[in-house]
Amino acid sequence: MTSAPLPPSGAAPRRRRAFGRPAWARVPALAAALVLVLTALLGGNPQTASAATYARISGAGSTWSQNALDQWRRNVTQYGMTVNYAGTGSSDGREQFRSGTVDFAVSEVPYGLTEFGRTDYPPKRGYAYMPIVAGGTSFMYNLKIGGRRVTNLRLSGDVLTKIFTGRITRWNDPAVKADNPGLDLPARKVVPVVRSDGSGTTAQFSTWMSKEHGAAWNDYCRRANKPTPCGVTSYFPVVPGSGFIAQSGSLGVSGYVRQGYAEGAITYVEYSYALSTGFPVAKVLNKSNYYVEPTATSVAVGLLKARINTDQHSPAYLTQILDGVYHNPDRRTYPLSSYSYMILPTKLERPLTKDKGRTLGAFSYYFLCEGQQQAQSLGYSPLPINLVKAGLKQVRRVPGVDVRNIDIKSCHNPTFSSDGSNTLAKNAPFPKDCDRKGPKQCSMGTAGAHGKPTPVKPGAQTSGGGTAGAGGAAGASGAGGSSGSAGSDAAQGGASGSAGAGGAGGIDPDTGQNATAAGATGGEQIAATNVELGPESTWSMRTLLMLLSAALLIGVVVTPPLLGRALGGRDGRDGRDRRGGDGA
Repeated sequence: MTSAPLPPSGAAPRRRRAFGRPAWARVPALAAALVLVLTALLGGNPQTASAATYARISGAGSTWSQNALDQWRRNVTQYGMTVNYAGTGSSDGREQFRSGTVDFAVSEVPYGLTEFGRTDYPPKRGYAYMPIVAGGTSFMYNLKIGGRRVTNLRLSGDVLTKIFTGRITRWNDPAVKADNPGLDLPARKVVPVVRSDGSGTTAQFSTWMSKEHGAAWNDYCRRANKPTPCGVTSYFPVVPGSGFIAQSGSLGVSGYVRQGYAEGAITYVEYSYALSTGFPVAKVLNKSNYYVEPTATSVAVGLLKARINTDQHSPAYLTQILDGVYHNPDRRTYPLSSYSYMILPTKLERPLTKDKGRTLGAFSYYFLCEGQQQAQSLGYSPLPINLVKAGLKQVRRVPGVDVRNIDIKSCHNPTFSSDGSNTLAKNAPFPKDCDRKGPKQCSMGTAGAHGKPTPVKPGAQTSGGGTAGAGGAAGASGAGGSSGSAGSDAAQGGASGSAGAGGAGGIDPDTGQNATAAGATGGEQIAATNVELGPESTWSMRTLLMLLSAALLIGVVVTPPLLGRALGGRDGRDGRDRRGGDGA
């Protein structure tokens, strides 16, 4: 054993302290060790460990799902990810992906659509579809009776089709009044507001009209000088002189309808936009003769009847077939329910790099698992477990992805259950009797106008309110759900009650309207609702560990010198006292 070095000749030997060093000298080592432990703990999360190395990625496409995407990309900035997204419409997103100007695209319809003699051919670059979020295509409107906003409008499929094909032009039309026995509807002109750009929302709406009301849809296309049968289109044809208003993007159509000068207007848009702007949506008549709002649970119930292309060798793998949704006999069903796809690159070719693939994979893992917990509060419907599992398999096909073995139970998706059923759909409440087609009409408001009832005529009075857009969280299967009903229907809701006009501000360059709706388009701009992130919330374990680590780092820098000087000074005095005493 090597002995300690001797002091210089003539010097008095010093008494060695316990452990061979002064106590203060061990503080830095102890703090450093604790910091290393904390760093290891923090590094256990692969997203945090590599936060500084993510490459910037960009995408374009759907405005239908943009509010969810904007929230998710805002959330992942905490991991060092920058995800740019431009809501330019599904058709433009597919075109940009095909031409290689974006890393990913988002669309409600797959490639291969033939409309008015033009085919949307698939790209030559490798690609795959991945479900990202479900929701309901809703009908947001601006209507008043005696100066008071109507919040409980009901419309059948036949009436909706006649409105958007120009056959119903006044709100007091007998067919509209038949749907709304409790309202003294005004003789105001109906102003249909449609998309001017190529839109997945238009494709979803036109798919439904072509299958459920084909004769009326074909007649309209002939009047618009389009070939028939009209079928599915992402570009809504407008008959000259019809009085239709065409606007670009979901923000454009919803922004127009919410203006004071747009009284009488109605548009088709994702439910999330009505929530964020404080406006109601129409309850739509389903096959069981109940008028239903597109809440999280009603969408989840509807999508129980969706068929999914499960042929992994098909170019349309994981795309949806919605005929069963339109005819779902469950009275809780919202008939225009569907989901959106992300178009992923599967080959390492321009503009994709391995670093970009790594970011895209990490972002996809985030929204397929953690992000789905927020779908309901944003006005969407979380994906069911079968689509989440299928999506996780698709992520593995992205070049450069850090493949993760996700424990599906840790996702805490509100649709998941131990027996494989969709919890949202399973626990979805039934509509009230006053929502059944007949002489009664619920008074409670919907979507962003939840909690703002519209008085109904004495002969149509009921004891309860109808569904509304705030509310609860019971589960479902099919494809998830968002928002629910009010009054005794509170469990049906998803996105929070009345969501006042929120979001970005400024003027939308496409429409000239105030861009105040949440989810404004733009590459860098992110306007989304702040929500609590559960395990990723502000005071999560990760955050506490980071704060403790910072405190220890400060302690390493500041405490040792101060403690050293204090103890060193005392040691010097003790030494002098001892030397003085020995020499006496």
